Amino acid sequence: MGLVVLPALIPDIRRVYEVYFSAFENDYMGSMMLKLLFPAPINDEFKTAHATGTLQWWHTCNYQYTMKCVDTDTGEIVGMGLGDILVKPRTPEERRNHGAPWLEGEQREQAEKVLNPLWEMRENFFGGQPHIYCHVIAVDPKYQGRKAGAAFCEWALDIGNKSNLPVYFESSPSTVNLYKKMGFELLPETIVHKAETLGTDTDIEVPLMVKMPSTAGSMTFEEWRSSGYPSFQKLQETRHGSGHDEQTKQHAMTAKVVSIGESVLPMVA
Repeated sequence: MGLVVLPALIPDIRRVYEVYFSAFENDYMGSMMLKLLFPAPINDEFKTAHATGTLQWWHTCNYQYTMKCVDTDTGEIVGMGLGDILVKPRTPEERRNHGAPWLEGEQREQAEKVLNPLWEMRENFFGGQPHIYCHVIAVDPKYQGRKAGAAFCEWALDIGNKSNLPVYFESSPSTVNLYKKMGFELLPETIVHKAETLGTDTDIEVPLMVKMPSTAGSMTFEEWRSSGYPSFQKLQETRHGSGHDEQTKQHAMTAKVVSIGESVLPMVA
């Protein structure tokens, strides 16, 4: 089975979100999130309304991308991804937390107990700094284990490297090792969803992960953040400049040694 990641198109909306709902229903933490975010029965009526709302969102949002992972042998959509590609700094108003406006009353309050800490942590990490935020990677349970999730990661990392942007997301506890293998840093900070909010027996800890662009070199996320978010392009130019200066010094030393050696060579008649 060959896999390719492509932009999702309008006719794909229903299938893409069929994958989303089935993947989340098949994951322990994901199923808890679905109940909070979409407390109404997820039936055909709900899916039709959700598709309509999604299309309206697509017409107004200029930074969020919905991607599909396609089996090239069958043309079947086997996975979906949702990410914000934020290529320029954003103002406080542009990154304002909207919570869960599709819900009301106690249902909205409960959902925002989960959503707000996610927004607050990302705001703490990045503020208005450009970055890529992966909201969701979901794979149809029938196709799990066939590296569709890895295909989305590779797509996001390629965009991150080309645009000099770090890639950040909240992992599911069940998939954190996959992302470690792909080079993501597991950040020391975590988000803990309380059992009473999720309706679970125990609290659930959310691993937070980031992958720096290749232009960052060996710099970790915390080093970049504590340094005031320096430009990756300038960091790369500085490293290249330092390398050039060192090379120039080496050439100068070699020339000096050769010059000294030539001055003491014996004369031969």
